Amino acid sequence: MQRIGIIGLGAMGRPMARHLIAKGYAVCGYDPAVPAREQAAALGVSIVASPAEVARASDLVLIIVGFDAQVEKVFFGEQGLLAGSRAGLIVAMGSTIAPSYARRLAERVKSHGLILLDMALTRGEPAAEAGEMLILGGGDKVVFETCRSVFSAFASDIFNLGPFGAGQVGKMVNNLILWSCMAANDEGLRLGEALGVDEETMRAALVHSSAQNWSMSARAESRPTPWAEKDMTIVQHEADSVRLSLPLCGLVKEVIKDFKRRRGYPTPNVDIG
Repeated sequence: MQRIGIIGLGAMGRPMARHLIAKGYAVCGYDPAVPAREQAAALGVSIVASPAEVARASDLVLIIVGFDAQVEKVFFGEQGLLAGSRAGLIVAMGSTIAPSYARRLAERVKSHGLILLDMALTRGEPAAEAGEMLILGGGDKVVFETCRSVFSAFASDIFNLGPFGAGQVGKMVNNLILWSCMAANDEGLRLGEALGVDEETMRAALVHSSAQNWSMSARAESRPTPWAEKDMTIVQHEADSVRLSLPLCGLVKEVIKDFKRRRGYPTPNVDIG
């Protein structure tokens, strides 16, 4: 497996391509944004005209786009992936999508003979740049192991949690806990500062205490966090589908919305398939 295709050459896909090329893989890619294509081409990525062309040129396709609607277009749009796919093509889903959408997607593409894997990515852009992401995977065990060497080019920790869709469940749970920690960090540090303890002084102490969490150590709040509302909407949707009450989820979603408003971070439209 030497020909790797990437659909989505942005902040995550571009460094992943760089690591793959450094490991000797031939990488082709597509992105609708001209700057993303130009930056990827400068790294040695062979730029093609559509997802269909990526499918035709690849043994393994990595999808790294942001929202369900973009995944829909990648697969089913004019010159989408299915237009160039063949039976046995392996497609790894790096996008964060709802587990229920993943199951529907698998049914819709079954007749095309694609082999779908979860490749849910965590740890954010700095880890992508360093080649130290964590993959919450899913799918056929034998096929997943066949792809492990590819995944290892840009991820330091790789887990297969079960059938296709299980990795998306893992990412959903990860994100629920991530945003809960970020909300708690924000409120706790603001409370400390209001009572006279400098935020950075407090943080320096707390990262060594029982309050330590990844969000605090990585200063995750310093980045715009564009996916927060989408992630929490996925959690609520999936919890509703199994009639499970998660009151913290709804509260965290509202707290994160206010957190982003205060910091002036943009709030994207949420589109859950």
